[in-house]
Amino acid sequence: MAYNQHLATRIREQLRYYSEAFTEKKMFGGVSFLYQGKMTIGIIKEELIVRVINDKMSEELEKINVRPMDFTKKPTKEFVYVSQDGVKTETELLHYIELGLEHAKSKL
Repeated sequence: MAYNQHLATRIREQLRYYSEAFTEKKMFGGVSFLYQGKMTIGIIKEELIVRVINDKMSEELEKINVRPMDFTKKPTKEFVYVSQDGVKTETELLHYIELGLEHAKSKL
């Protein structure tokens, strides 16, 4: 499975600072990071995928580097793709990790 290994390493490095325990799972032909069995953030090829609570979807989709996840050729509810340009800095990456974690916690 080909996915951006550098981005995966960056995510793993950031997740070390959380008190929550995350697990990794191969999903969508890439890798995903789960919190208590709930998908938070992942990578498909070169793009980040993020679970976002419904209330924040519109705000996120207004960003130039974010688009609806259309893995099945139609938008997937509460999922977005983020291009590499949208996660150039660790601050940007942390934003998406936080969104994914927020979504996972809302489903517990």
